[in-house]
Amino acid sequence: MAEHAPRCTAREAIALVTGGTSGSFEELPAPPGAYGPDGPLAWRGYDASRARAGARTGEEESVVCGTATVGGAPAVLVSFEFGFLGGSLGERTGDRLEAAYAMARERRLPVVSLVATGGSRMQEGMRALVQLQRVARASALLRQAGLPQLAVLRDPTTGGGWATLGAGADVVLALPGAQVGFAGSRVRPPDADPAAYTALGQFTAGAIDAVVPPDELPEALGLWLRLLGRPSADPVPPPAALAAVSPPATGWDAVRNARSPARPRAGAYLDAYFSSRAVLSGDRCGGRDDGMLCGFGTSAADGRTVAFAAQTGSATRPAGYRTAARLVRLADRLGIPVLTLVDTPGAANDAEAERQGAGAAIADLFGAVATATTPVTTLLIGEGGSGGALALAAPDNTWATPDSYFSVIAPEQAAAILKRGPDEVRATADQLRIRPQDLVALGVVRGVVDPAEPSG
Repeated sequence: MAEHAPRCTAREAIALVTGGTSGSFEELPAPPGAYGPDGPLAWRGYDASRARAGARTGEEESVVCGTATVGGAPAVLVSFEFGFLGGSLGERTGDRLEAAYAMARERRLPVVSLVATGGSRMQEGMRALVQLQRVARASALLRQAGLPQLAVLRDPTTGGGWATLGAGADVVLALPGAQVGFAGSRVRPPDADPAAYTALGQFTAGAIDAVVPPDELPEALGLWLRLLGRPSADPVPPPAALAAVSPPATGWDAVRNARSPARPRAGAYLDAYFSSRAVLSGDRCGGRDDGMLCGFGTSAADGRTVAFAAQTGSATRPAGYRTAARLVRLADRLGIPVLTLVDTPGAANDAEAERQGAGAAIADLFGAVATATTPVTTLLIGEGGSGGALALAAPDNTWATPDSYFSVIAPEQAAAILKRGPDEVRATADQLRIRPQDLVALGVVRGVVDPAEPSG
């Protein structure tokens, strides 16, 4: 059986994310409103249950809302009190959440939700369930205002709280061992795999960006809040080449350079370009692709926040394309420029990739890049294999390194389609005009980047 994370109160969670003290927390007054006797359904004993919950927790409702400084960044905090009727959402909970989101819009602040809930409150029936619609609308209005939302999943995070404040956030972090899932522990199928309802299981399935130990949470949240709160309207320059390679003499030389095991990969480029980074992981549709690195970072050159999506040289899977599209759309909404690094022999073309919607995923990324109003800069750092590579490329702002190539199809496959023998692959590579300098001449890329000037 999976080990559960230690449970903490709403105010203990606030103290945790504010660095061990809740002194910076200013609580938002409760909006006016009161229940009639035993609530909207006249549920016998409901008043007494709320009174006992209040006496036990010291809270008047299942959520505490206010403003605080997290890692040096101001934010609106929403913290659930699981000890108050299982952190369930009722009408008065909805009042508080709606007021918190309204304050965030008014003060131009991000929202950080510290979620621990069993779902909607049964004693209020459908009047409780429709609070999810209020939360969803408040969340949508915050998105329209260009403000980020972060969620920290505590134990447990289930039901409507997971399906709105949790899974609906831009960045989702979770504490180790937390129960996370739409189905609570008492309503799951008896033969259900318990690992699927854990923070780690949801991370593996692409629904959570990171599982973060409690002592690292303040720093992680602070980094995210700083990164997502620095919009910039100007495009970023492409990285300098990391290898001093002469322009390839032939198309096949270009292919060999790009396929060399010694060639610098995406990780090296990201390390050189950024002084700090935070990673988005997962497509929110059940998948992750370690061959697509996505996130936000601080430019080492000028301190700006830059979103990045980088292929690592493997065949990109549908989850990778969906994650990149998610990254581009989030950056676009927040006004943050994007850097993409292209390096793939092509999209994964196995049967499982087809079942996972490879075509639709690639189309979605093409659409996200094509419609982005934030500037996108692309650097081709290795193989550029067909549409699976082009989907990540900015139409008018793509650059290339000297050890890269871009082709409508790999030379070997082109020769096979043309019914040419293996001895004609090299000649076919030349005919395709895939060298970096050919790409410039064809107008496909703007230029070939030079290596960085040595420091000192």
